[in-house]
Amino acid sequence: MKKVSLTIISFVIPVAVMFLLACSNSVAPLSPEVEFDGDAVADDMYHVRSKGMFVTLGTDDATAKADERPQMKVSFDYDFDIGSHEVTCGEFNELMQNEYGLVLDCEDKQLPAVNITYYDAVLFANARSKAFAKDTAYTYVKILFDVERHCIGMEGLAFHPEANAFRLPTEAEWSLVAFSAWNPQKSWFSSNSGYRLHPVCTSESSKKGIPCDMAGNAMEWVNDWSGNFKDTVLQNYVGAPDGGGIGKRIVKGGSWRNDASLVNIFSRGDIYTVTSSTRADYVGFRLAYGSIPNPSWMGNDGVISDSRIIPLTNSSSIKSFMGTYKTILAFRNDVTGNLAFIDYSFGNVFVIEIKDTLDSYHPDISPDGGRVAFCTGLEGVSGESSVYVRDLNENGSNLVKLDVESAAIPRWRVLENGDTVIVYVTSSANNKDASAFAQSATWQVKFSDGKFGVPEKLFDGAYHGGVSYDNQLAVTGARLLRARVHGRDTVWYGGEQACNVSLAKDSSKRTLFLDFGGTQGRQFAKKKYSSHEVLLIADSTGKLKKTFTAPIGMTFDHTEWVNDSLVVATLVNDNGAHVQLVALNVVGGTMLNLAEGSELWHPCLWVRHSVKSNEDFVIELDSAGVYLSEFHDVEQSRYRVKMGLYWKNLKTTEVILFGSSRMERGVNPDLYLEWNMLNMAVSGIDPVRDMYFIRNYVFNHSDEIKAIVFSIDLDSWRGLEDHLSLIVSAGPGYVYDMNHNYWADYVPESFLDAVENSYPAEKVVVDAITQRGGFYTPSQSWNPIEILVDSVYSDMEMENLDFRLDHVIETFQMAKEKNIYFIGIIFPLSPEFKNTGSFGPYGLQRSEAQKRIERLDSLDKAEKYFILMDENKMGNHDYSNEMAFDDDHLSSKGAEKMTARLVSILKTLE
Repeated sequence: MKKVSLTIISFVIPVAVMFLLACSNSVAPLSPEVEFDGDAVADDMYHVRSKGMFVTLGTDDATAKADERPQMKVSFDYDFDIGSHEVTCGEFNELMQNEYGLVLDCEDKQLPAVNITYYDAVLFANARSKAFAKDTAYTYVKILFDVERHCIGMEGLAFHPEANAFRLPTEAEWSLVAFSAWNPQKSWFSSNSGYRLHPVCTSESSKKGIPCDMAGNAMEWVNDWSGNFKDTVLQNYVGAPDGGGIGKRIVKGGSWRNDASLVNIFSRGDIYTVTSSTRADYVGFRLAYGSIPNPSWMGNDGVISDSRIIPLTNSSSIKSFMGTYKTILAFRNDVTGNLAFIDYSFGNVFVIEIKDTLDSYHPDISPDGGRVAFCTGLEGVSGESSVYVRDLNENGSNLVKLDVESAAIPRWRVLENGDTVIVYVTSSANNKDASAFAQSATWQVKFSDGKFGVPEKLFDGAYHGGVSYDNQLAVTGARLLRARVHGRDTVWYGGEQACNVSLAKDSSKRTLFLDFGGTQGRQFAKKKYSSHEVLLIADSTGKLKKTFTAPIGMTFDHTEWVNDSLVVATLVNDNGAHVQLVALNVVGGTMLNLAEGSELWHPCLWVRHSVKSNEDFVIELDSAGVYLSEFHDVEQSRYRVKMGLYWKNLKTTEVILFGSSRMERGVNPDLYLEWNMLNMAVSGIDPVRDMYFIRNYVFNHSDEIKAIVFSIDLDSWRGLEDHLSLIVSAGPGYVYDMNHNYWADYVPESFLDAVENSYPAEKVVVDAITQRGGFYTPSQSWNPIEILVDSVYSDMEMENLDFRLDHVIETFQMAKEKNIYFIGIIFPLSPEFKNTGSFGPYGLQRSEAQKRIERLDSLDKAEKYFILMDENKMGNHDYSNEMAFDDDHLSSKGAEKMTARLVSILKTLE
């Protein structure tokens, strides 16, 4: 597989191994025959007469993957164009070399362009649109390239289905075409490809007038984010609205390395998660062209929508602007009336919407970032309102209501005695009428342990713009800018109309607000401006001190202080739509775009800064503990979590486990907590990676370590992948560790804090791994099996295999010197491999595998500190189907047996 280098550090980075997991080869008539003609925008495309047609995505096969079930019907009310073949290497280079400097290695210009990221394909589509003088289908804020000029990240990427442009086909479009061009038995697969790509349209299945290579040769990127299906009918379906917790993308079809009998139209990916930055030498793409009218998105929650909320910034940009990753943006989606939020504390940025029947206005996040208060009434509108508090998670759990007659516009604050309270007002109506305003009041109520306390009245008047910590200043807007100064009510800003009032959350007592192009504001700004075009800031006496002008063509709304220098606001377009949320640095005069959508209201931005250490030891926060950068793959993300667990459990870990996903899924440390095991294994088979971490981290902190457990994966120790470089290039923290001798002499407390607060992994990755590195895998079956490479290793591959085996044994010798036991596990594989010449899915002749196992067995007999657990026994093991996840991984049920056997060995050690 082709190797990649990132600019972050000069290591070679390979792609994580991916292969297709399919369930059967049965293809039901789930789509009518579609017509192709030559009336397309380009000569290398067909026009697809799809209007009025339908296609069925997914399957009802119970053995299929969860995201492939159930069947879902998609109808089309538009036509589109589709590439007659996969984009070739020659076509790709011709366009991309001048546009972005990316050149693929081409043995033949007619081979499919492969080893490219989803982002590369997006840039190619945009470049072709521009070459045809068309609009582009994709927009973005910022892009990042590696040293080979592959695009590995796009900040603020948005797909615009309304654009009449070149783009990737949607999964529905690709599937509709595939049903009319599906002939896997005559396509390029492992049985006839010689395990290599072939020039496009050269298989026996290729026919004039029909797109070729839909089934084989190269798998293909499609446009959609991956989301679950639903037993329903959707029109013009374009996938999930975002990538969710992991940013998963869809690839379709099979490739030269797959078994034709295991490839289906309904299959959506590989056994390993595919993200936008993944690339492999068997994944390419073809283009589509045309706008998609009235598109529909559907998230994993099954909610169908004709609009999206798109995050425009990532966690790294948040860190640069805010000074920390610990940032959460909450707001009202006025299209649905629901409360939504974006948590930048995790690596993958996406929108979570809390869906219920409560109208959610004016959200405010608690000081600890764990809860959100909101009300059911709107500022400036009379009527009753209720205040609620709920957990800030996808379920909005632990919902509680303040039991008073009416409460509106809640604001959290912490009192001098440490109590956390919520300030609220009895009315959110406009305050122009002084007598009506006097009838309202401002209250506060303690909130602790998920419960409201007894409300306490602060003073008359609904001062919902904020109350100072000493209670000597309170402000409010919605018609007039009223202030309560040292117990006296007054009107600021000359009695001119004002709204969106917010009191600073520091001791400065500054007030920001919006006006309607008032006289005082124009005189201070020394220019004319329209309503809400300028944000104004007054001091503690109401005197204007600063202005901030909205971008051209926009006005402000819903402005709120964040901290002493930051303000969050909504931008409103010329049509009055609240289309964007932004953060403003009113001191530096800069702005950061946060999100865009149809109607985004009442933003609240919560920011927590790290506590500074009192230690004399000074660390570089840009490097220390930074084991992940913003653009990464899943393996790097999982290792980021494991490194955090390593340092967190450093003083208690006694048995530490390393290896591939077979070890990660196959041994569960949570079943025997008394043994203080830590599972550091992650996906990707590379003993060089694992020996590196054992030698440099474990051996430098081995006082408590009694045993090292390691997975022996002989079937993929051929040396073609370099997962060590992949991991250490994920962030500068690994080099920083090396430059500090892996903290062998002293681990500063400030370093541990830096690890905890460095660039985070995705929430879904964090949540999937327990505090001891455990990982749950459901039970499926050992079968079907798939042999992905030739089982006969070349001479060079055999040398690499033996080199890696020697490297492991040398590491064992080092462990022995420290009186640490070294336990090697050969994990069980599908018994079906006994009926082939291959030891496992990644090859190695069975006879050659047996020779290496005999060598390890001899070492076991000769050395007290080396123990071999051959749980595969050349396929003659006792791990049943219910203990398997797939043909080379145990399920959690199998992990129970494996862990019990490991513990029984640990009990025998001195």
